[in-house]
Amino acid sequence: MQEKAKPKPKPKPEAKKPEPPKRDLEFERRLREQAAMEQQALAEQQRIADAQRRERELKELIARQQAAARASALAAWTGKIRAKIRGNIPVSVVEEVQGNPEAIFDVTLLPTGEVLSAVRRKSSGNRAYDEAVERAILKSSPLPKPDDPGLFQRRLELVFHPQDK
Repeated sequence: MQEKAKPKPKPKPEAKKPEPPKRDLEFERRLREQAAMEQQALAEQQRIADAQRRERELKELIARQQAAARASALAAWTGKIRAKIRGNIPVSVVEEVQGNPEAIFDVTLLPTGEVLSAVRRKSSGNRAYDEAVERAILKSSPLPKPDDPGLFQRRLELVFHPQDK
């Protein structure tokens, strides 16, 4: 008897490879455009922030320069005032003072330079010198006016030392 030939096994169907997902080219293009627009927006925001920072720094620099110029002009004006007053302090009183003590006076002025009052805030410790300075302040009226009328201050603090030249 002949053996029956075994039937050949049927070839197994090959497993279908999953198809790669179809690329949505339009969607990808829109994503790239959106990313580019976001990048541009960020760059613009950074540019604006940098410009604002530079503007703020420039304003601060200008303000510091103006404050320094104002302080310098104010110091020049008070220097002229103190020089005029020192010229009216008798040398004999200055020579009697030991050391170089400080006397501080609050002086109230009119815009014309006329002295309304001179009040001793701090004594030098030498009564004769303090009184001589006070008389010199009143005698020096009208005091020099500032070169820039905008610098005028109604009340000035004036500091005197006998050894100042």
